[in-house]
Amino acid sequence: MAINIILAGPRGRMGYEAVQMITNEESFRLVACLDHKHDGLTVGELEQFRDDLQVPIYTDFDTCLKQHQADVFVDLTIPEVGYKHTKTALQYKVRPVVGTTGFTDEQLSELKELAKEQKRGCIIAPNFAIGAILMMKFSKMAAKYFPDVEIIEKHHDQKLDAPSGTAKKTAELIQDVRESKKQGHPNEEETLPGARGADMNGMRIHSMRLPGLVAHQEVIFGGAGQTLTISHDSMNRASFMDGIKECVNQVMDLEELVYGLENLL
Repeated sequence: MAINIILAGPRGRMGYEAVQMITNEESFRLVACLDHKHDGLTVGELEQFRDDLQVPIYTDFDTCLKQHQADVFVDLTIPEVGYKHTKTALQYKVRPVVGTTGFTDEQLSELKELAKEQKRGCIIAPNFAIGAILMMKFSKMAAKYFPDVEIIEKHHDQKLDAPSGTAKKTAELIQDVRESKKQGHPNEEETLPGARGADMNGMRIHSMRLPGLVAHQEVIFGGAGQTLTISHDSMNRASFMDGIKECVNQVMDLEELVYGLENLL
């Protein structure tokens, strides 16, 4: 039996790839899309899509949810909108799979309680690329032996949040096995504010934003006479589709919120 999906953000670069993946997957069925404009049109009427995609577009999420029986809601928008969408989907007992990053701790706590109350699975993933998840897992392993670490994340210049959700999640995983310590010289001084990056329990996180980039991260560990670099590069957004597919399948069996795809692999 096919999984009925509503997708938010079809015109974005991630959304475009997700539409292709969902419509090409035999066990998935795209029943509607949510967008901030083009209400009443179909996806096939948008310039970048093939004409036969007769999937309706809505600007009002409540109307969309009332008119379509959906199992899963996939959100690939921005934090402010993504949080509202996720909350609304759970209230309608639709299972969200969310690739939007930048949620606050308070928002995540609220969504976690709502998912538990509604007994509906919800997956929020800072990164859907399987390679990026392995990078985070390997970094956590390495941090047991190399407590001095810095993270450099590089993204396209249209990304709104910094540092990235992947960088923050990586730091949180490392933090689980690393004692908090201040790195560098004790009398270190920034002659330009921000030169040393963000400070998370002594770890430094640096964000780059440039055209031409997609999503890239290096986790660099330093020890006596050696360094270890664990890196991952997404060359295009097709790299995220296997992770979205995995989440859509697994969220059907969940009754709680899971933050991070690494918890499902």
